[in-house]
Order: sequence, then structure tokens, then C-alpha cells
Amino acid sequence: MAGIVVVFDFDKTIIDLDSDNWVIDELGASDLFNRLLPTMPWNSLMDRMMKELHDQGKTFEDIEQVLKRVPVIPRVVPAIKAAYALGCDLRIVSDANVFYIETILKHLGIYDCFTEINTNPGYVDEQGKLRILPHHDFHHGCSFNTCPPNMCKGLVIERIQASLAKEGKKRMIYLGDGAGDFCPSLKMKEQDFVMPRKDFPVWKLINENRHLIRARIHGWSDGEEQQHILLQIIKAITIEENQFLSVDCCKFQKIPINTVHEALPKALPLPY
Repeated sequence: MAGIVVVFDFDKTIIDLDSDNWVIDELGASDLFNRLLPTMPWNSLMDRMMKELHDQGKTFEDIEQVLKRVPVIPRVVPAIKAAYALGCDLRIVSDANVFYIETILKHLGIYDCFTEINTNPGYVDEQGKLRILPHHDFHHGCSFNTCPPNMCKGLVIERIQASLAKEGKKRMIYLGDGAGDFCPSLKMKEQDFVMPRKDFPVWKLINENRHLIRARIHGWSDGEEQQHILLQIIKAITIEENQFLSVDCCKFQKIPINTVHEALPKALPLPY
């Protein structure tokens, strides 16, 4: 199973909303946020909002408590635990920030399931104020306007793919929902799988640019569907990888190819 890498987005893929909006709304700063939104990039705005909240007497402990009650997509936590138990290499690529993500994953008891978290840096400074910085330089060079200036997930995926080639890992499953998940979807190869959330921005972008996607596409709407499809894909890949493995007196016995096809969930057609 070491050959399977599962990459999750975070907001609206693991938790059921945008973590930035959740914190701002729960701490009563929505009006100021909306006034400042047209004036600066989102990542810079979130750093500014952390300063404003600190000036209002809100502490990073207050932010932690808000994060610990964030709504999580039902069945996603069991899906993550199951994929981890099956030996998959789980990673996160998200435009949230490391403080939010680590706080939530630890609260849910799944932090140790992930080998890597790729996101915007976030830390508490010497004044006790949460700082949020960009993952990439604002001139990261990606040509897709679906990538925000502070992070190109496609560049992150390319780095991961290069490291996987050295480790001998071959198959990747990518799950996401937002427009920023389109660029990494384009990086997936023929043997990979893309799991876009149906009726979310990445689903629409993939639908409009189907000819650009090399990976097999399996959409999902809710946590139950995400769990079922993800585990079925993992099962199918496992069968493929073990076609010639036998436990009967050390003899190799090929699994019929139709068994592989039956195990794999049918790729969902995209409406045109």
C-alpha cells in the first residue's frame, strides 16, 4: 500500500466550510473584514485581521476554541482513519494556514495520520498575536488565474510528485473543492485519480476543461460518498498492485483483470 498517496484539500473537503470565514464570523469581526476585503489580497487580509482581533483583546486561545468547534464533514474522519490504517500516505495541500489546520486535526485525533501539511505559515509571535504569511511568493509564476497569489497548489503537487518518483511511489488521489484545486488536478497523471466535490468551483472548472485532465475523475457530494469512493479506489489500486501475489504455498496466482475493474468505482460522467 506504500504506493498510494492521498492528498486532501482542507476547507470544504475535510471541514464543511471556510476556516478563515468561520474564525472571523465567530469572533464578531465580519463587518471589518468585509470593508477591508476589496483593498488587499485574502492572505494579507487574514494577517491584518489577526492584528485587529488581537487589538480587540482576542487571544490565540480564543481562536483555538473557535477552531475546535468547527463543523466537520460527516464520515470524513473515519475515511481518513481507514485510509491511514490501510497504509496510505496522507497529505494536506490547503490555502488555509498551519495554525488552523494543526489545531483542528489534533482536536479531531487525526493529526498523526498525515505525513505532510502544505499550507500558509501561521505562528504566534512574541506579543501573543497570530501571524499568517503566504506559502509562496506573490509572484509564484503559475499561469492559471485560478491560483491565488499566495499559493499555487500545482507547484506543491509537482514537488510532491518529484519526491514520490525517488521513493518509488506511483499512484496519487487528489481531493478538493475550490478553484485553487483545478491547477493541481491538471498535474495528476493517467494512473492517478481526482475527486472533485460536485457542484463546487473545481467541479465546474473540470467540467469545462475535461480534455485537460489526464487522471480518472470521481466526484463526490457529501462525506458518505467521499468515504465510499475513496476506499473503493484504494481497494482497486491494491488489487492491481497485488495481481501476482499469492498466499498459497508461495505460488503466484494472477487475479483476473475483471476483478480489478469490478472493484474500481465507475468514473462519474461530467455533464456538458
